[in-house]
Amino acid sequence: MAGQDLNRTSDGVANLLPKEISSEIWANAVNESLIMQASRSVALPGGGVTIPMITGDAEADWVDETDEKPVSDASIGSKSMTPYKLAVIETFSNEFRRDLPALYAELARRLPSALGRKFDATIVNGTAPGSNFDVLSDAATLTVDGTDTIDDLAAVLQAVSVANGDLSNWLISPQLEGAIRLAKDPGTGSYAFLQNAQTDNGSIGSVFGRPVSKSNAVYQAGVSDTSPAIVGIAGDFARSAIYGTVEGISVDITDTATVNKGGTQLNLWQRNMFAIRAEVEVGFIVRDKAHFVRLNDGVTPA
Repeated sequence: MAGQDLNRTSDGVANLLPKEISSEIWANAVNESLIMQASRSVALPGGGVTIPMITGDAEADWVDETDEKPVSDASIGSKSMTPYKLAVIETFSNEFRRDLPALYAELARRLPSALGRKFDATIVNGTAPGSNFDVLSDAATLTVDGTDTIDDLAAVLQAVSVANGDLSNWLISPQLEGAIRLAKDPGTGSYAFLQNAQTDNGSIGSVFGRPVSKSNAVYQAGVSDTSPAIVGIAGDFARSAIYGTVEGISVDITDTATVNKGGTQLNLWQRNMFAIRAEVEVGFIVRDKAHFVRLNDGVTPA
C-alpha cells in the first residue's frame, strides 16, 4: 500500500539518495524573492496602511532683480496597501525525518522560499489577491530576443525613462540569460556582457549599470496563438515599488493536526506524520505602473 508523501518510499528518494550518500545533499540555490530584494520595504500593520507619495516637485524659476519670487508647491498623493496571506504546508512521515535527516533538513529550510517564488510570479504574471495590492501583469511589454538585443534592452531603459522613472533593476529568467549573453557590441563585434568565456562566473552583473538578478519565478510560458513567453521584468523598483510584511515569515510544525491534502484528510498523529507550515502576510504597491516593463521573447508558440 502506497504511503502518503513525503515518506521513505516517495518517488525519487531511492534513486537520488542511495544509503551510502544519503547524508550528502546537493541542493540547488534557493529562489528568493527578487522583487522584495529590489523594492523598498515598509512596516505594514495588519489592517493595512496608507502611504503618502510625492507626485510632483516644486519648480524654481529665474527672476529679475526686485521681481517677485515664484511660488510653487509640491503635489502629494497617497496609496493604500493591504496585506494578504501567502502560505504553504508540507507533510512528512516521522520515518522520513529519522532516516533521511539531511534531505529533510534541506526541504524544511527551502520551504519558506516557496513563498518568495509565488510572490514574484504573482507580481509579474499573476492576479492580485485583493484590492490595494498591485500586480504588474498589465504593465507594458517589450521584446528582448536574440536579434538586436542591445537595442532591445536600450528600448526598455528608454521606456521607463520616458515615463519619468529610473530603471533600477533587471529581473530576468534563465530563458533570457542566454540571449543577453550572446548579445554583441555592434561596434566591435565582441560579446557585450561576457568578459571571458572560460573564467566568467556565469552571472550577468549589470546591464547599462543596473544590477541583474535571475529567477525562474518571473518566467511565464507563451500561450498558443496569443502571446509570447514573459522572460523578465525591468523597472524603477528602488523608487516606485514598495512591499511590506506584517510579522515576517512564520514557520510552525505540528504532529497532531488534521490537514486537507488535495481532498484527502490526513490525521497526522494517526499516520505517524507531521506537517510544516510557512506563511507570511504581505502587501505590494507601485507608484506608477508605467515605470515597469515586462520582457517577452518575441516568439509566439505554434
